[in-house]
Amino acid sequence: MSVAQIRLAKPEDCESIRRIYNAEVEGEANTFDLVPRTPSDQEAWLVRHQGAYPALVAVITESAPTLQPTQDRAGSGSIPPRRQLERVVGFGSLSPFRDRPAYSTSVEDSVYVDAAHRGLGVGSAILGELVSAASSHGFHTIIARIVGHNEASIALHMNHGFKMVGTETEVGRKHGRWLDVVELQLML
Repeated sequence: MSVAQIRLAKPEDCESIRRIYNAEVEGEANTFDLVPRTPSDQEAWLVRHQGAYPALVAVITESAPTLQPTQDRAGSGSIPPRRQLERVVGFGSLSPFRDRPAYSTSVEDSVYVDAAHRGLGVGSAILGELVSAASSHGFHTIIARIVGHNEASIALHMNHGFKMVGTETEVGRKHGRWLDVVELQLML
């Protein structure tokens, strides 16, 4: 696998983002959503993540054969040319922390990585770019609200300088169990 590159999400990324997110909705309890996103939900989400509240994707570039073979240099046989394909393996976003005006200098981050690409630095690359984006847009602090059992995400945020500021006990219920939310904060 090549190293993931981080870029702004584009409309053509919506289905990949939706696939990664819905796997968390339907499987794990790492999001409090109970209903998977539809394609139109995902498109609306991307529209909300513009400007100061960007959505970023981590993409890997893979080489794939095209359908049209070409002659090799010696003229004997055909070699299918290769084309480069981007595959979204993770995404992240910044969102307003709360809707009241006094909170306007605070943002909340979200990071999701495809299960097959976890532990490879994808989440760290996304979070690093989100921190840079928040700083460049003049925000004062980033809040991360993470389900209490998601040790990997908590460690990821702490590795980027976030500090634990509290726990909300049993504030959600999913898959028949109570869920805590751990809140971490990074001052910019």
